[in-house]
Amino acid sequence: MKKSVLCALLLGGLSTINYQLSTIKAQANITPEVLKQLEGSYTGTPAEKAMRNAISNVGIAKMAINQENAGAKDKNFSIEVKNTGITDQKSSGRCWLFTGLNVLRGRAMKKLDTKNFVLSQCYLFFYDQLEKSNLFLQGIIDTRKQPIDSEMVRWLFQHPLSDGGTYTGVADLATKYGVIPADIMPETYVSNSTSEFCGHLKRKLREFGITLREKSEAGMSEKQLEALKVEQLGTVYRMLVMAYGVPPTQFTWKDKTYTPQEFFKTYCISEGEDLNKDYVMLMNDPSRPYNKVYEIDYDRHVYDGHNWLYVNLPIEELESIAIASLKDSCQMYFSCDVGKFLDRNVGIADINNFDYGSLLGTTFGMNKKQRIQTFDSGSTHAMTLMAVDLDNAGKAKKWKVENSWGADSGLNGYIIMTDEWFREYMFRVVVNRKYCPAAVLELLKQKPTRLPAWDPMFIPEE
Repeated sequence: MKKSVLCALLLGGLSTINYQLSTIKAQANITPEVLKQLEGSYTGTPAEKAMRNAISNVGIAKMAINQENAGAKDKNFSIEVKNTGITDQKSSGRCWLFTGLNVLRGRAMKKLDTKNFVLSQCYLFFYDQLEKSNLFLQGIIDTRKQPIDSEMVRWLFQHPLSDGGTYTGVADLATKYGVIPADIMPETYVSNSTSEFCGHLKRKLREFGITLREKSEAGMSEKQLEALKVEQLGTVYRMLVMAYGVPPTQFTWKDKTYTPQEFFKTYCISEGEDLNKDYVMLMNDPSRPYNKVYEIDYDRHVYDGHNWLYVNLPIEELESIAIASLKDSCQMYFSCDVGKFLDRNVGIADINNFDYGSLLGTTFGMNKKQRIQTFDSGSTHAMTLMAVDLDNAGKAKKWKVENSWGADSGLNGYIIMTDEWFREYMFRVVVNRKYCPAAVLELLKQKPTRLPAWDPMFIPEE
């Protein structure tokens, strides 16, 4: 058992709490008698008062910092894909877009032989919001015969649009619309702080959705509804221009003229490369059977694009594939539950960073499977996996990611994760198929298990 001042302060109080709780009788409701027993769980000892005062004035996170784990951390990595120039998504949920473009940016920097280059997030986000608007409105048309309180229709109206996303969105959008340098279409105030405008756009989309359902009930045909949808998208397009600017169809950069698609093919992908077909999303979700392929319905950015499809693997296999990619100097799209046990001040994710149990006088014992099943944990943030430190046996000791919270966050914009944390809170990584063993590629031939749009794994990464 760990020795700490917190444990000593709580020891006396905990024994009293445990005794009193053991005397509580089974009750369906909180009756006055039960409430009186519950009130006895806090006895107001000097130790409890001191702890309560400290928590209420300082906060749980600061009080829970584990000083036994606060020593200097090794920041050297045996395998690291070097990169420069930390990006900043600011007050927006576009981590998925920053991460995907950061991976493509690394390729462009090599071809351009430069250390100072960023792709325009604003440009691709414009089309992301336009495509998601179409996805929602077409979904309303497709489900027009279903009752408005059906699970699917309710889900659509609850989630008409968001600024979150996944790798498949980056792949579909970049392939369809290309990419451009950041200085051609720079960030705006709205793109850096998306919530207010997204709220207005969602409200308009819901209004359009209700109109489509009413017109359908009045006898309008599917083709007529789709024509009306195109008119509605004209309003959406104008709103997007007001917020993000006019996306260029052609631009001049370094004395040469490109279309966005030409720039994408010239600097960001290899000849013949397909960001969807050539890449595999690997998941570690112990709440479902391993070695199975899953597809989440409606988890896409583009109506005619790709749903999120992944292979569920044991963590050991996933780590082995990720290591192979990094050994070949190939960065990866990576996502995790970043908020758990991350010390933002130093940029280190370690399950021993905080001792919440000693502070609050209890234990937190759920494993990864149980946390997923109870919605306590899920993939919430995407970053670029760029380094791993291996022991003498070739096993990972720690990992490093490039974040998109600016250079002032964490470790100069980066986050170091212990392997123990990685195994508990890492969820998915996107790798080139060439790093996957034949057995994993064979799994991709099976028919995917289709999961509903409201599956816990749908949570957009922000």
